[in-house]
Amino acid sequence: MSELTIDIPGLQLAAQAWGDENLPPLLALHGWLDNSASFERLAPLLSQRYRLIALDLPGHGASAHLPPGLPYHYVDYVRAAIAAADALRLDRFSLLGHSLGAGIASLAAAAVPTRVRELLLVEGLGAMADDGSRTLERFREGLTALQERPRSLRVFSDMDDAIAARVAVSKTPAELVQGMVTRSLAKVPGGYSWRSDPRLASSTPIRLAETQVMSLLLGIEAPTRLLLADPAMPYMETETIQARIDCVADITVERMSGGHHLHLEKPAEVAAFFLQKN
Repeated sequence: MSELTIDIPGLQLAAQAWGDENLPPLLALHGWLDNSASFERLAPLLSQRYRLIALDLPGHGASAHLPPGLPYHYVDYVRAAIAAADALRLDRFSLLGHSLGAGIASLAAAAVPTRVRELLLVEGLGAMADDGSRTLERFREGLTALQERPRSLRVFSDMDDAIAARVAVSKTPAELVQGMVTRSLAKVPGGYSWRSDPRLASSTPIRLAETQVMSLLLGIEAPTRLLLADPAMPYMETETIQARIDCVADITVERMSGGHHLHLEKPAEVAAFFLQKN
């Protein structure tokens, strides 16, 4: 594994890379409040076929935060992913995404279909949508949050305490999240604190409608593989996911027993699914 620094317009991103530089590039995008270490168990298995480059998304991991007063929005994440591919001079590349990263990857594939060879997704397809029931409330909350003073950061006496806090929230075993937690921590007086941008926990003022998300998914041309956890997560409604799946022309879907971080829990099985020939 090697560390990379990628300069995109207005921001500097950090990344980790695995595999021979001459192999076809695979740009990997992690989930919300995760970072590039999310792929540390899967990447060595995929690096037999790909040069895997895992980004720290803006505000996450070792990447820079957005300027004060700006929200984190799906469209900007998509723009950052494409800008990173541009900076890396990747004319053609594949995309791998988990959760939030899977949503970003699928929208990026729709945005630049001629550049994306393959789309590999874990637990996500398209952006989180708005059914209209909380549009006004979310709009007000999101704009108010941008004007609020930054929250004080929680300080952990040592890394083990931070890992325990992450395990309590995600229900993922400590040995699987240790790499992500370590990359997410900064040394501060009294111990360690999260270095991810606190604004990531704020509401986004505007979400796309479900019909808009589906319209975007119709633009995906790349062969797509989607892996979903079984049982399904509460926020991954079966009917909604199936309607989105039906929008993608060339897609293979598999359900695998396990939790939301399947690629950490079962990297060998996940790699086998993605390395299958269509």
